[in-house]
Amino acid sequence: MHSVPTILLDVLVGAAIGFVTAEVAILVTTVYLHRGLTHRALTMHPVAAFPLRTILWVTTGIRPREWAGVHRRHHAALDTVDDPHSPAVLGASRVLFTNIWMYRKAAKNPALVDRYTNDMARSRLDRFVFDRETLGPFLGAALLWLVFGWQIALFAVAFHIIFYVGLNGAVNSIGHTLGTRPAANSGTNGKVLALVTAGEGLHNNHHAVPTAARLSFVAGQFDPAWWFIRGLERMHLLTLRHRGGLLAPR
Repeated sequence: MHSVPTILLDVLVGAAIGFVTAEVAILVTTVYLHRGLTHRALTMHPVAAFPLRTILWVTTGIRPREWAGVHRRHHAALDTVDDPHSPAVLGASRVLFTNIWMYRKAAKNPALVDRYTNDMARSRLDRFVFDRETLGPFLGAALLWLVFGWQIALFAVAFHIIFYVGLNGAVNSIGHTLGTRPAANSGTNGKVLALVTAGEGLHNNHHAVPTAARLSFVAGQFDPAWWFIRGLERMHLLTLRHRGGLLAPR
């Protein structure tokens, strides 16, 4: 039987681990999955792509083709009834709290996914490993259990899900309702949201130039993922699609 202080400590430690793992998952989601695979803003060397794909798998279980298909549909049908998660159509609160179910509904539509991902063939490794969307998170949870024990692992997994799902919902809802709109699109730029979502909160910038690997365009905007991207570029582990347009000087 654990004492109350011990349980509280387990909760706090679990929350901290959950937040860190969620932030890692968000970083990998934006760099590898969003900017890389979905928008082709950068191309990764396999030496970088494989570990990031593995991290994405064990922290989220996301199937890249499904995620890319849904997100490309979002851009193609922005703020129409065909947009999978438009606050303008469905309401910001609904998107914020039910974004995960909206995503899954669209992701399980094979016609939609195939239409928007005909440039993304499933590899043998996808079919036998990475498309097993429950196995990855199970292995991730098992690793936490082995390292921290089942109590902390339980809280860490719970908080990880809350943070990751909640912040993604915030990008799709708050990132289209609150903040600045320097470009003529429904996305908004929010500094705090950008800080906790590895730059994804600079959503107006993203919709203005979807192929930009850097989401901070002017002084005062902060895109945490850009420094990770620059590090990989300096190690010759990725190449950028372009450096012109609205990309701010480095």
